[in-house]
Amino acid sequence: TMKLAVATAFLVGSAAAFAPAFGTRGTSALNVATGTETYSFTKSEEIFAEAKELMPGGVSSPVRAFKSVGGNPVVFDRVKGAYAWDVDENKYIDYVGTWGPAILGHADDDVLDAVKATMDKGTSFGAPCPLENELAKAVIDAVPSVEMVRFTNSGTEACMGMIRLVRAFTDREKVIKFEGCYHGHADSFLVQAGSGVATLGLPDSPGVPKSATQATYCAEYNNLESVKEILEANKDEIAAVILEPVVGNSGFIKPDKEFLEGIRKLTEEHGALLVFDEVMTGFRVSYGGAQQYFGITPDITTMGKVIGGGLPVGAYGGRKDIMELVAPAGPMYQAGTLSGNPLAMTAGIETMKKLSEPGVYEELERKAKMLVDGIVAAAKKYDHAICGDYAGGMFGWYFVDGPVKNFQEATKADADKFGKWHRMMLERGVYLAPSMYEAGFMSMSHTDEDIEKTIAIADEVLSQL
Repeated sequence: TMKLAVATAFLVGSAAAFAPAFGTRGTSALNVATGTETYSFTKSEEIFAEAKELMPGGVSSPVRAFKSVGGNPVVFDRVKGAYAWDVDENKYIDYVGTWGPAILGHADDDVLDAVKATMDKGTSFGAPCPLENELAKAVIDAVPSVEMVRFTNSGTEACMGMIRLVRAFTDREKVIKFEGCYHGHADSFLVQAGSGVATLGLPDSPGVPKSATQATYCAEYNNLESVKEILEANKDEIAAVILEPVVGNSGFIKPDKEFLEGIRKLTEEHGALLVFDEVMTGFRVSYGGAQQYFGITPDITTMGKVIGGGLPVGAYGGRKDIMELVAPAGPMYQAGTLSGNPLAMTAGIETMKKLSEPGVYEELERKAKMLVDGIVAAAKKYDHAICGDYAGGMFGWYFVDGPVKNFQEATKADADKFGKWHRMMLERGVYLAPSMYEAGFMSMSHTDEDIEKTIAIADEVLSQL
């Protein structure tokens, strides 16, 4: 049935608390069951305790607080390649990759050298610079739907500009999104949004007025009929259908290609725009994003993460006739003091140069498949319910018999088991996203040895769960 999004979403239970005993400073605890040394986190505990007095929840973004997996977060000191080190000098194989941008691996030498050279010229101009042109040309060349692009400072900011643009272009207010798809923390998108909202068990967010979400309708992912019903019930009123072409904010959910093809056809029939939010999938699942991977071209695309090479950036782009509505070319206003920042542009340019080389995405997908297949096989060996999937350098799994096709199916995964799994992997040197509602990320720096070690550690952990 049609589902009108109001300021209430599905309440998702967070993982049961799982707080391990921490060792003493500078020592490792011995796992009695296996004899494997596990990490201690004394300095991280001290720093996080102080952080909670200084910042809400002790973090600058909610999922980092480990609320859904139990225990406290580790505090990072430095990163390089496929690895991260915390303040206790524990080393991790990192599959979070600063939530996606570190596709080359952390602190790539060529990217750092280019950023340092640009920094000598200044950290911010607040004026046009040739680096914007260079990155814009690279994005337009790579992404099938993009003929013109506007840079912003974050994915949220890009989505805020995007929703204003689709409404301005169509002269319609209503939009359709999907349960469990996250498009940033703007009021109109905080409806059944997955990711951090689901991780914290919040149905939406206090402070979002009902008026902000009354024009936002929610459909079920991979269910074309749910989209059709909303479009039919709101003829000539829907401005756009907006989705993550691969869901990364409800865990990892791949679309059926027929679902994407059907939405493309329906939007054309109803005069609505199709928007792919590729903040996560852009330059991550293929060089041209999920739209190239699946062969479906939207009207508008939002981007971020990878195109900033690890620095704050976002972008939205699309057909030229739509984008020319954006100020100062047109009347749809959107601006930003640090937009087109030369450091972010430089990091993005250098990152994309490397990603455009032959074989990059085939190699990323080979390694993602190797990891997922290994984890799934290890879990089944010990009779755990599990399913997993991957696309390019993006992957995920759930502790549930699959396949998982939408957010409601994702919520049936074993959250308690995931919390224990996460902590036990962390204690043994594998850094995974601290929420079962987040995807994982492979980098060019991960080696087969890293993946084999990860699978071996997972086998040990799964034998004890």
